[in-house]
Amino acid sequence: MSTSVYFSPKVTTEQFLYEDIIIESLKMYGQDIYYLPREIISVDNILNEDIESNFNSTYMVEMYIENTQGFDGDGELLSKFGIELRDQATFIVSKRRWEQLVGSGGNGIVTERPAEGDLIYLPLTQSLFEVRFVENESPFYQLSDLPTYSLQCEIFEYSGETINTGNPDIDVINSELAMQVAIVINNSNGIDFTINENIQQETTPGSGEYITGRLITREIIDSTSSKLFIADWATTDGKYHNFNTIGTIQGISSGAVWSPVSVNDINSPITSPAFPSDSFAANQVFEQAADSIIDFSESNPFGDIT
Repeated sequence: MSTSVYFSPKVTTEQFLYEDIIIESLKMYGQDIYYLPREIISVDNILNEDIESNFNSTYMVEMYIENTQGFDGDGELLSKFGIELRDQATFIVSKRRWEQLVGSGGNGIVTERPAEGDLIYLPLTQSLFEVRFVENESPFYQLSDLPTYSLQCEIFEYSGETINTGNPDIDVINSELAMQVAIVINNSNGIDFTINENIQQETTPGSGEYITGRLITREIIDSTSSKLFIADWATTDGKYHNFNTIGTIQGISSGAVWSPVSVNDINSPITSPAFPSDSFAANQVFEQAADSIIDFSESNPFGDIT
């Protein structure tokens, strides 16, 4: 026989009440979390992974941290490359609040639900977590409804992504860890650059091809000169180019025009590291060691014909 028609678990008003109680509980016992949706710039269709990702927006929404006795995962591991952090956490968010605060607005980035690969910034510990899996069936159909998302996350491992959300507490991660080019410049037109603006320089004067980057930090040398630290650089022709001292550097939004005096990048001496805020960066040490091992003048290293 069929189920009783006099008792139904699908009463809409009861489902709304149940969801309201969950939202109120999240507001009482949860944390204000910043959600960073991922914008995929390029994809490797062979390995099916993103080559370049940006995080240019942030949304604050209340979430409950399911971990009560500390983070899960393997914790701190001592590997041959140093200490690795493998903390894991589970965040609970209301579907309705997600749609109101994050999923609505037609921003063109956020999907209909939280997506794997997006980031969560936890102000309590000043940590960035990456969403690894989104569970949407827990608790399992209470009152025939699924009112929450359960976000299973792991500590984020930064690998050169652009993080430019406008929140200084989050953007400082990009400023401290991104590989940077250091450029000493002299002011040419009296207009100053602004932090986080995009700059450009022609690869060669008159070529019409540009190398672009984003101004991360700036050090004032004197009244007419400064040192700029540029990250997220790219070229319009798809070829490798570095900033040079031949042409001027222009600020796209400010209109500033400055003349480079010197340019230091990853191949520069140890005194000007490409990771200026990372005391453990050893890229120049490896570069100089490789110069004594690899002969770059060899035209045919894999045969006898020169």
